[in-house]
Amino acid sequence: MSMNNKQRWMGGVVLLSGGVLLAALLLKGKEEIHQNQLQVPETAAEASQKNSNSAAGLTVDVETEKRLLESQRQAREKSVAEQEARAAEFLAMQQQAEADAARKAAEEYAELNARRSAQQSSDNIPPELIEDQAAKQKHIAEDKLAAQKKQEQQTAAQLKADQAKQDAAKKAADAQKRAAEEKRLAAEKKAAEQKAAEKKAAEKKAADKQAAEKQAAEAKRKAEEKRKEEAKKKADAEKARDLLEHGDKQWMVQVALAANEANADAVASKLKAKGYRVTKSPTSKGIRIMVGPSKDREAADAARKKITSDASLGMKSAWVIDWVPLDKRN
Repeated sequence: MSMNNKQRWMGGVVLLSGGVLLAALLLKGKEEIHQNQLQVPETAAEASQKNSNSAAGLTVDVETEKRLLESQRQAREKSVAEQEARAAEFLAMQQQAEADAARKAAEEYAELNARRSAQQSSDNIPPELIEDQAAKQKHIAEDKLAAQKKQEQQTAAQLKADQAKQDAAKKAADAQKRAAEEKRLAAEKKAAEQKAAEKKAAEKKAADKQAAEKQAAEAKRKAEEKRKEEAKKKADAEKARDLLEHGDKQWMVQVALAANEANADAVASKLKAKGYRVTKSPTSKGIRIMVGPSKDREAADAARKKITSDASLGMKSAWVIDWVPLDKRN
């Protein structure tokens, strides 16, 4: 029996058996439905006769009858649904059986054709083709070896490239690390310089403050010395005045006659700067500026000569007088 006939025979058997089973199920379902339909009127008639015999003078329970009819209808629908489900299940089983049979037949047919092809190939190949096949296998092996070698070279090149990439990444990371370290050192240096500048500014401020305090102290000292010197000069002037007013010798050297107090003070300052004792006396014509007193006329005249010969004073017209204070004049 050929392969195609075998397949057709198996398919026919499966279809026939499936059809018979499906027909039997359908017939059984129809018979059950018919029997259920026949039972309905009988049940209704029995119920009607029972009600007529037992319920004399009473009406038929309509609600009970409705419930009975509804339960019978549901039983019929359930039976039909079960029959349809079994039919669908059988149909699915039949389709699966047909698919399995067709698949198995196709596998057997492919295996048979493969065996036939192999047998024919081995019987019809001449010796020279077998040698060519060996050379071809050799070339294939050589090509495979070359491909393997090429693959190894590519792998080595890839490894080398990966290593170079890792080295470059490492160098970049080291460079970034060095840059960060240099940045940190620069920041620390800048902070140290700023701190040193602040310290220097504070020291300068302190030095300036100290210098200002020192300068203020020096100015205060000079002012005190000047005050003491003025007090001394004032004491000397008072002493000279006292000597002129109460002493026996009243010889004076008159050096100028100032028109006002300011000019008199200017001339007196120049003489005091040279160490002379100066006395001022107001008159009707101005303020008289005198140097002295001296113990006698000769001493007074020597003082006059010294004053007139001093070019820095510029007083050429000094003269000696016997001066008496106003309050002692008659």
